[in-house]
Amino acid sequence: MTQNWRFAPHDESQVRRLSSEMRISPLLAQVLIARGLQDVGTARSFINARMNELLDPCSMPGIEEATDRVIAALNSKRRITIYGDYDVDGMTATSILLQCITLANGQCDYFIPNRLDDGYGLNCDAIRELHEEDPERLLITVDCGITSVTEAALAKELGLELIITDHHQMDEELPAAACLVHPRLPGGDYEFPHLCGAGVALKLAWAVCQKLGDGQKASPQMREFLKCAVGLAAIGTIADVVPLVGENRIIVRYGLGALAELAPLGLQELMKVAEIKTGQPLDTEDIGFAIAPRLNAAGRLGQARLAVELLTTSNRERAVQLALYLDELNKNRRTVERRILKQAREMVEENAEWEEHQTLVLAHPDWHPGVIGIVANRVAEHFEKPTVLIALEAATRTGQGSARSFAGFDLHAGFSSCAEHLMRFGGHQAAAGLRIEEDKIEDFRQAFAAYAATAPPPSDDDLLVKIDAEVCLNEITKQAVLELDCLGPFGQENPRPQFVATRVELAEPPKTMGEGGRHLSLVFQQHKTRIRAIAFGKGEWASQMEEAGGPFSISFAPNINRFRGFESVQLQLKDWISETADTPVTS
Repeated sequence: MTQNWRFAPHDESQVRRLSSEMRISPLLAQVLIARGLQDVGTARSFINARMNELLDPCSMPGIEEATDRVIAALNSKRRITIYGDYDVDGMTATSILLQCITLANGQCDYFIPNRLDDGYGLNCDAIRELHEEDPERLLITVDCGITSVTEAALAKELGLELIITDHHQMDEELPAAACLVHPRLPGGDYEFPHLCGAGVALKLAWAVCQKLGDGQKASPQMREFLKCAVGLAAIGTIADVVPLVGENRIIVRYGLGALAELAPLGLQELMKVAEIKTGQPLDTEDIGFAIAPRLNAAGRLGQARLAVELLTTSNRERAVQLALYLDELNKNRRTVERRILKQAREMVEENAEWEEHQTLVLAHPDWHPGVIGIVANRVAEHFEKPTVLIALEAATRTGQGSARSFAGFDLHAGFSSCAEHLMRFGGHQAAAGLRIEEDKIEDFRQAFAAYAATAPPPSDDDLLVKIDAEVCLNEITKQAVLELDCLGPFGQENPRPQFVATRVELAEPPKTMGEGGRHLSLVFQQHKTRIRAIAFGKGEWASQMEEAGGPFSISFAPNINRFRGFESVQLQLKDWISETADTPVTS
């Protein structure tokens, strides 16, 4: 166990006051205080966030001009093409604008680059092809383009009208597109900088609907569309792991409700395949662990267009076909992942000299470039080191790599320090990608490790796990968990409440479950209270916990497990410590 637990300060009088004034349980009051929501007004505002608190779309830099250009293209009957990204955020953003413009009687189509052949974002070949096919079209990017300086210059040279909508990090030089829409554009004053690509697309669709209406309100038909669009934006927001605070939390909160009532036909079929009951409230786990992976599998395996078709089709038979196919793609993706993960672990074990490195750089000719990012994350977690996985291409003797960070290490800075060994690279602190010549990999491995050895070590905050409260298991009742759910939807920067319980025993031997025994099923007991728990991706803990013996201190997030009409409390085990060991529980 490497995590350090930091307990939020517990002020009993403050907890009693907030509990009494809000008429909530002391446990919920303690969690609110732990998260900085200490007064009644602030706490109620957070819990009761409303759709009307979303910012006016026209306050986002570039949206008014972009809206005018879209309306002009609609009025002149020009073709409008949405140029999306191949991840879930890009797919949902594409679907939102495609449906908006189609409902407005526009001539609209979409283009999504093939992850394996075209790479990320705008590319010059695609711009030339689109211009040659229809030089009068309006091209709108979603979830990409803000760093595409060369590509925007080509579009301008060709006379192709280009609107770029994006949310990613900008370079110093901005692309010379006809119009840029971005929540963080220089000179802008948009109050919420953390929207994903689908969130930005939703704001543009909203502004278009307003202008097509009376200037302030959309028509009844377009209002109904916007409700559905909020659901699609919620999927993109959850899948892109942006902070679930502010506007993002509102979009997800109301989007999940909209999906239960107004899910697109294809999404309804995908939910059936994923064994999610339609018509019931969804949560972020339904999206993050069931819906998003199936959509993402299409993009990772070079078939992102099919996911957009699934989200926008009105043909029930086609929706069924696509849902089943995406489910099969996801199964294939998981099989490939397991094989790569096994090979990666074996590779590390066979190279003892890498143990001294603070980073890992692994390469293999049989690895799939669309899947290695997911595996890199698991390898980084397992070995507790920033990790780069490289899929080698025999024909070009080059490799395409994906990297994931650990404990706050800045991948982009690390790659920048090793740029002489790389053909190109991009990304940010937590996730990045690269292309490299095969014979430069060993030099890069050494240089990357050398940079990590001199880089600032992780701060205490990088290694700390924030604990909302210490509890007894008998406090974690169904009623208590349902009450805590008012803090949701949960996700990045708004996690499920996390607690610690001490002097906990195993009521039964732990059991592995799932494909390859990846997950762990347990039953904990404290005094007379027994609660089931699950630890995702931690199958190896079974033997470790049996060997260590109890009692344990456990860190967990509680939720409601719904199965075949029954509801019960379940703990998601995050970490554990044997109390017979010398390892400190708190920090």
